[in-house]
Amino acid sequence: MNIDFATAALYLGGFLFAVGVAGVLVRRNAILMFMSIELMLNGVNLTLIALSRTLGFEAQVLVFFVMAVAAAEASVGLAIIIAVFRHYEVVDVDRVTLLKW
Repeated sequence: MNIDFATAALYLGGFLFAVGVAGVLVRRNAILMFMSIELMLNGVNLTLIALSRTLGFEAQVLVFFVMAVAAAEASVGLAIIIAVFRHYEVVDVDRVTLLKW
């Protein structure tokens, strides 16, 4: 079976995204959920880089925007998690009702 690099990268990107989705759906710990979201974003980045020959230079530029969104999501998300942990002393999303109306 002869698979080129782009096809292998597409399979790996899809696998990373699927593992990230499973992690968000299964886990109840907020930190692990954010790690799963970062894994999904990395899978998208890998897919965009693998398709950059087909899609052109715009796919590589889009990767930088995804990385900027991931950095902003990590900083804001971790700040919210720290604030919730200081109030409830738990990061389990089922037990936190701080952000509900």
